[in-house]
Amino acid sequence: MRALVEGLTEDQLNARVHETWTVADVLGHMAFWDGRASVLGAKLERGIALTPSDDEPEDVDWINDAAWPLIHAIPPRVVARLALRVAEETDRRMASLPPDRVYPGDPESPVTALRADHRGEHLDQIEAALS
Repeated sequence: MRALVEGLTEDQLNARVHETWTVADVLGHMAFWDGRASVLGAKLERGIALTPSDDEPEDVDWINDAAWPLIHAIPPRVVARLALRVAEETDRRMASLPPDRVYPGDPESPVTALRADHRGEHLDQIEAALS
């Protein structure tokens, strides 16, 4: 992720991934969802029980749509750096949590320690848009 993001030009950050989202917007989206995981991980670190309201809804489109104007308002280079910082912070937090408190160790946990699946999906989209 770091190699791809740090190598992006301003034009590439502003390239369309689809009709609404640019490369920078996708990176902001990744930062948002990594941030969610990190916040829930912090609750676990503090010994706070997760509740049903911490679960991700089945349909997250409205969340992504609501976050888009905020993400899009951040300058592209800033959002790219933010995505890297939040990813690193989230990875550190996830690595520090007991495996039996997060998915997949706890299949019922709304906290997914393996962030690579979500990131990988969107990094693939970015690479496809830039090719």
